[in-house]
Amino acid sequence: MLRASAVIAVMLLVATSYAQTVSPDAAKPASGTVAANREKLTEPKETDAIRPFHINVSEEALADLRRRIAATQWPEREPVTDASQGVQLATMQKLARYWATDYDWRKAEAKLNALPQFITTIDGLDIHFIHVRSKEKNALPMIITHGWPGSILEQVKIIEPLTNPTAHGGSASDAFDVVIPSMPGYGFSGKPTATGWDPDRIARANIALMKRLGYTKFVAQGGDWGALITQLMGVQAPPELIAIHTNMPGAVPPEIDKAAFTGAPAPAGLSDEEKHAYAQLAFFYTHGLSYAQEMKFRPQTLYGIADSPIGLAAWILDHDIRSYEMMARVFDGKPEGLSRDDVLDNITLYWLTNTGVSSARLYAENNYAFFAPRHITIPVAVSVYPDELYACPKSWAEAAYPKLIHYNKLPKGGHFAAWEQPQFFTDEMRASFKSLR
Repeated sequence: MLRASAVIAVMLLVATSYAQTVSPDAAKPASGTVAANREKLTEPKETDAIRPFHINVSEEALADLRRRIAATQWPEREPVTDASQGVQLATMQKLARYWATDYDWRKAEAKLNALPQFITTIDGLDIHFIHVRSKEKNALPMIITHGWPGSILEQVKIIEPLTNPTAHGGSASDAFDVVIPSMPGYGFSGKPTATGWDPDRIARANIALMKRLGYTKFVAQGGDWGALITQLMGVQAPPELIAIHTNMPGAVPPEIDKAAFTGAPAPAGLSDEEKHAYAQLAFFYTHGLSYAQEMKFRPQTLYGIADSPIGLAAWILDHDIRSYEMMARVFDGKPEGLSRDDVLDNITLYWLTNTGVSSARLYAENNYAFFAPRHITIPVAVSVYPDELYACPKSWAEAAYPKLIHYNKLPKGGHFAAWEQPQFFTDEMRASFKSLR
């Protein structure tokens, strides 16, 4: 048994890795293989080549998924009446029934295949990405990075409004070219076979990708891992990157963060807005870190999420309490922001690409703080959603970002901002970068 001081030290490392974070190889056997027109990921050749990509999941893989769901060995019902012990049995059984009988992956596959998708090799790894160019000649290029347990599916709803604004309540001057990469170890990108693919390296790969696409001026956006990666792009500050946007800012003052982690009362002198953010941080550190701890220190132990679709689904649902509560309501027949298909499209993508464990390894790679200020000197825009892990006060954003060009608090939305509230998100992108066009 660890002494109390050792336990505290270990927990501090994880929180500093969420609060300092909170962080495809050969194909899966036939039962989960995604067949696509791509080269094998072993020792890819480093060239500037950009290869078209198309998804074609085998019927065998989909039949195997349904068989595994039907064969789930369920635990007994939780002995409490709330979600305090984790994802509830009733929610998972409703999800399983729909997943095994009515859910249709082919709709998600067709939606993705309708978009221009590509593979290119950067720093020895295959990177998959969506790239949609606007018809408007002065469109502003933007790279958008997803997080965990998300994917490129988080951003699909915003592509058309961003690239074709005149058909979606905007003007031609609001147009963006949109680039959406799958992070290493996620989706259809390669799975690193050695350590070293940390957020800073992914940030460099994102910059390399935009340059390879020929962009001499672009902006970047991200939430969750994407927020950290995007901010690290801002730290690297290549001349082509003119501004960034985040919906999960690294802006918590160090002394505030430390107090929140220890569960101390809110420090004196905080405004009401700052007290609210402090309470959210303290709740997350007390009740929401367990998944990050496991993935940071023992990601390889998570065999269950590679072997069981229900195990994977429960692990993905149990990210943060507000997102879980929303998804549970969705499976109770009360869709709000996300539908049942939205939730299962994302989970099924993880299953078919066998990326539950490979995506988890990013936590082990990371040594940066998600919420710590990064000393970014280029322009930064911030959007605050009320059900995010913490709602960043304007005072903290102004202190963290000396060139804060946009700050706005939205009335609705949470951790998966673009996925849950695409209209709000689209409006925020237009407003955030308007002054830079």
